[in-house]
Amino acid sequence: MIKALLFDVFGTVVDWRTSVINECLELEKNTGIKGNWVKLTDMWRQNYMPSMDKVRNGEREWVNLDTLHKESLIKILKELNINGLSEKNLNHLNTAWHRLSPWSDTVEGLNLLKSNYSISTLSNGGIDLLTNMANKQKLPWDNVFSAETFMHYKPDSETYLGAVEKLNCETHEVMLVAAHNKDLLSAKSYGLKTAFVVRATEYGANQDFDLKAENEIDLSATDFIDLSYKLTLYNNNL
Repeated sequence: MIKALLFDVFGTVVDWRTSVINECLELEKNTGIKGNWVKLTDMWRQNYMPSMDKVRNGEREWVNLDTLHKESLIKILKELNINGLSEKNLNHLNTAWHRLSPWSDTVEGLNLLKSNYSISTLSNGGIDLLTNMANKQKLPWDNVFSAETFMHYKPDSETYLGAVEKLNCETHEVMLVAAHNKDLLSAKSYGLKTAFVVRATEYGANQDFDLKAENEIDLSATDFIDLSYKLTLYNNNL
């Protein structure tokens, strides 16, 4: 039976795109500095995996996601010719990722799931980022596991298997919950169970990928509340 759930966070638990765009608009309101904030947000996310891959493939030593995010932000601001932000402005915008808003079902769904399973993060975000987000958004985690915990970014095996070890479980007793097939297939390749939750507007209204689970995924749900129901059936049928 499934004993513990691990959650991808960006996109699965929280709506990063809308949240970051709103933070940018608030910054524009406070500073008068204008920019194409939708494009900046999308470019920022596009830099996410490439920046981590440099750490994963040994091109640079370990740094946490806040550092990678800030480096990407500075580069993108120059590319988009957005000038005039102070260091304080930059740091505040960079920590927008600490304040991301949850999807409408997230808090209710997590509390439902928490009544039957251990629930923990397994995110490439740093420990500080995930803790700040949880405190602000009332996310009821039992554990905060991060790439920083294991000094490896997903999809390195050390993240998935490290979390299983921390939970003192067997791999088949732990399920990764994510809105991203690649993440789930990586976890499955290391023996974890998997649950896909669709977030059809994570990348905006025209998103054309990660709209359904790959065939290899163990469960598929429309949201966390639906996942709670389907997990009960899944465990009862084992």
